[in-house]
Amino acid sequence: MPATASGGTVSMRFIIAPEFYEQMQQQDYNSPDCFVRPGEYLHHLYIDGVKYVIVPALLDCLELARTKCDSEAIRHLELHKRHFDVLHNDAMRRGGLDGVTLLGDPPPEDEEAIPRITNPFLPRVPSKWEDLGLSLPFLFESVMRTIYHRGQLTGGELAGEMCIPFAALAPILPAMRKQTLIDIIGQRGNSGDASFIYELKPPKGTAAAQDALNKCNYVGPVPVPFDDYVESILAQSIKKLVVTRRSIQRAFEDLVITDSVFNEIGPAINSAASIFFFGYPGNGKTSIAERVTRLMGDSIFIPHAVEANGQIIKVFDPILHTPIDETTTGDGLDSVLRKASGYDPRFIKIKRPTIVVGGELVLSMLDLRYNEVGKFYEAPLQMKSNGGILMIDDFGRQQVRPMDLLNRWIVPLEKRYDYLTTVAGTKIEVPFDQLLIFSTNLDPHQLADEAFLRRIKYKIEVRDPDAAQFRQIFELVCKAKRIEFDPDGFDYLIEKWYRPRNRPYRMCQPRDILDQMISLAKYNMERINFSPDLIDAACATYFISEQKRDFGAKVKLD
Repeated sequence: MPATASGGTVSMRFIIAPEFYEQMQQQDYNSPDCFVRPGEYLHHLYIDGVKYVIVPALLDCLELARTKCDSEAIRHLELHKRHFDVLHNDAMRRGGLDGVTLLGDPPPEDEEAIPRITNPFLPRVPSKWEDLGLSLPFLFESVMRTIYHRGQLTGGELAGEMCIPFAALAPILPAMRKQTLIDIIGQRGNSGDASFIYELKPPKGTAAAQDALNKCNYVGPVPVPFDDYVESILAQSIKKLVVTRRSIQRAFEDLVITDSVFNEIGPAINSAASIFFFGYPGNGKTSIAERVTRLMGDSIFIPHAVEANGQIIKVFDPILHTPIDETTTGDGLDSVLRKASGYDPRFIKIKRPTIVVGGELVLSMLDLRYNEVGKFYEAPLQMKSNGGILMIDDFGRQQVRPMDLLNRWIVPLEKRYDYLTTVAGTKIEVPFDQLLIFSTNLDPHQLADEAFLRRIKYKIEVRDPDAAQFRQIFELVCKAKRIEFDPDGFDYLIEKWYRPRNRPYRMCQPRDILDQMISLAKYNMERINFSPDLIDAACATYFISEQKRDFGAKVKLD
């Protein structure tokens, strides 16, 4: 844009140059939100993902609406006109419109249009044992359990097992020796105090270790105090993420999605609230949810374990979380010092979590799970997904009743915190800071009442693709599978297997049908192609005949 003029509190962008009106009219496709109503009164244009009001189009549409006495369109367009008048009058007071193309806010800079996703939070490295936030008896027990399970260890190895800097552990070991709980039996290496080898000292040390094991059998990284965990979650909240029209298009570039769905998904992510995807099966609801994580992009720090009211809760899950390895190889003191140089080694840096559960979900997976042998707790799914995404896929098909599952979420969705209960009956208030996504191919009104649907802020229907989108998906899948797209073969597929049966298009069908064709081509010992034989054979085994038949058996589906 050659020049910009702005004023007042209006933030909409208005283009006054007539050549953009011509460009808008020549475009084959315009997003539905460029009209007052779909297909009527086109007055917006997107340029590089930024929305503008084209003033010549606005004036023409307003005149047409007045001619038709279209009160809805008149209200919409006149509000734009009033905003434009404010900017126009301000520009005239500033010296006129010579050389001015745009009125309103300037176009966003690249950094604003595609925000850099960074995480400023860095867990502070503890320099003394008091910085660990744990009581001295708790640390004594942790040391004794570690030595009991791992055997004789140097001070550096012990610090490495417990994931704390040796500087924080060093004052604890002499205090334990003074109480005859542990003893030095030798030295390995020449790293000073960190090279001394420690073992439990009977009888007092072995008896104390047994008492510690009777309380809890947890061995590993020393837990983080619960208050520090809450602070870390709030500092890395998903509410701080920003999604723009330009960044979402990059994240979804390998999916064919309409602009209207983009316009619903983007604000939903920015809200950091909850999303309900619904629609026919096979239209990519799960794929959309998985690509939302691309927009989150950055990494977060989570503790290996948390200490709450004397109880240990394991948070890090190597199956559900993806660590980001920033350490170099090494062992003993040197490795511990390297880990401690950047952040508290009791934390681990991971990609923002994306946890997807389907029909296997039961209510017990949403509560603290007590390990009877280890005498510690495993964090529930919502706690493990803090700072990321928790997706309930195939909602309504779980082993638990949908209403019971929904009732479990009512308080967390409203208050943004959850209550977890220990076996002793103690309640723990835990942050509920994730993008909760429900995905279903059932009617939402059959699954939830109005009270619950109100708490799910965004309800997004993922619709069937139209004919043009279906062809585009087919071309993309062919390209991904390195198969030459044959327009004539595609037309044959549509004319024989879709139009005569009024069969709806689904997003998954191009991939599935091509997979069928590839398998058939391998069996026939021929190169994959769009021959009518391959197409017919693939579709015959993919689509089920609409004719109802009785094979003499019944199945109960409810």
